[in-house]
Amino acid sequence: MLSVLREPTFRRLFTAQAVALLGTGLATVALALLAYDLAGADASAVLGTALALKMAAYVAVAPLAGALAGRISRRTLLVSSDLVRASAALALPFVSEVWHVYALIVLLQAASAAFTPVLQATVPEVLPGERPYTEALSLSRLAHDLESLASPALAAALLALVPYPWLFAGTATGFLASAVLVLSVALPGSRRPVPAGGPVVGGAGSVARERLGAGAGFGVRLFLGTPRLRALLALELAVAAAGALVLVGTVTLVRDTLGRPEGDVALALGAYGAGSMTVALLLPRLLDRVDDRRVMLAGAFALPAVLGALALALGLPASAPADGALAWPGLLAAWLLAGAATSAVLTPAGRLLRRSADPADLPAAFAARFSLAHACWLLTYPLAGWLVARTGPVLPAALLGGLALLAALAATRLWPRTDPVALPHAHPELPADHPHLAGSGAAGRHTHDFRIDALHRHWPAAAP
Repeated sequence: MLSVLREPTFRRLFTAQAVALLGTGLATVALALLAYDLAGADASAVLGTALALKMAAYVAVAPLAGALAGRISRRTLLVSSDLVRASAALALPFVSEVWHVYALIVLLQAASAAFTPVLQATVPEVLPGERPYTEALSLSRLAHDLESLASPALAAALLALVPYPWLFAGTATGFLASAVLVLSVALPGSRRPVPAGGPVVGGAGSVARERLGAGAGFGVRLFLGTPRLRALLALELAVAAAGALVLVGTVTLVRDTLGRPEGDVALALGAYGAGSMTVALLLPRLLDRVDDRRVMLAGAFALPAVLGALALALGLPASAPADGALAWPGLLAAWLLAGAATSAVLTPAGRLLRRSADPADLPAAFAARFSLAHACWLLTYPLAGWLVARTGPVLPAALLGGLALLAALAATRLWPRTDPVALPHAHPELPADHPHLAGSGAAGRHTHDFRIDALHRHWPAAAP
């Protein structure tokens, strides 16, 4: 899998992503300590609000950034986002009010919402082959998992030497290093001109719009108009339902339900990351033999199974003191399986987007996915937090498991079993001499790789 790093442009982009993620992880630790300094016992409320603002920024800004990527140089957009993130991180140690934290978090996360989908959309153009791109997706998943494991460890080592505000300097350093790495490469498809007269049709009919708002909306229309992408949105909801319980409820499960020491919280979250990393390493070879639909749906149905088993185990009355000890390895196993299932769903997702959008429309497609996926988390984070705080972990495990099951069933129904890229369709709205109909049969009926764009606004009704 590491052979894909031989491609110099991808290697530098991947390194830029990794160092930026490492910096983000340092900021997460530092932000918790800053919130405690500012709010004391109300630190959890401050962090909860900051997390909600982070999700809201992702939902609102990502589609606009995807549209903007078609109008300016991608490299300019990526570097500008890194500079904004670095500036916000450097300002955080100097704040004196909680609202200052909220404002800077919105600024930092808005820049991240611009950076991440544009970078994701660039990778399939750098690595056009299916196998190299799949390996790149696995590496990207590993980078996210390593961020959740390596950043806290690095933060702990740094805190032994320097006060926590210096962690924000480490965050800024990561973003600046990312900017330098992006500047060092020439990115494909960095600019797409948009004439004043209206839309541009490029490739098989890619969409660009004169107005930024219309361009931002195109990515969402692409998602909602493509069956496999509608299924992907349902799969994102299944992941968010399970992931919210893991990220919000682990501390309660470990400390209160099982009575374990605080260090075991990190071990439980580490099990989740280890499961995700293991599957990410195995997927490139597996996807050579098994199609994306089977792998992703299997992962989606595993999530409610894990949460259901957890709810059942937690709901059973303890019959002996040993039950608490037995429950700890059970929780580790559950989170290991949940992480593995999450990776099985999320890692191949980029392949679906590349299959469903023209190259020039990939920024809009990735931005829409980024925004819609985080909208799912914006729903499940507060739901999990509120339920765990008021009822304990049993009810939220059952309810979120039920939500994940409904989402997996919806994905199964939305994603056709037979899902070819090339589809037969007709264009009754086009004149017979339109260039797109060259070589077509009667009534303009023809077959080619079908994607939602300027000439293909609706999925063919006859498609399987």
